Amino acid sequence: MDLGNVGWRKSSHSAGNGGECVELAAVPDSVAVRDSKDPEGGSLVLGRTDFRRFVGAIKEL
Repeated sequence: MDLGNVGWRKSSHSAGNGGECVELAAVPDSVAVRDSKDPEGGSLVLGRTDFRRFVGAIKEL
């Protein structure tokens, strides 16, 4: 999947000091996630249901 032209946005829960930053992009039927410090380093693309499960699991930590 080509993610070169999607609109990435930084998570509102990312640290403001430049560390631990996550960016999200809505793509058809999915959500892409990447590290804002390494935007060319690859992305994780999850279906919307799987993304909700992923976020729910992280919140339980």
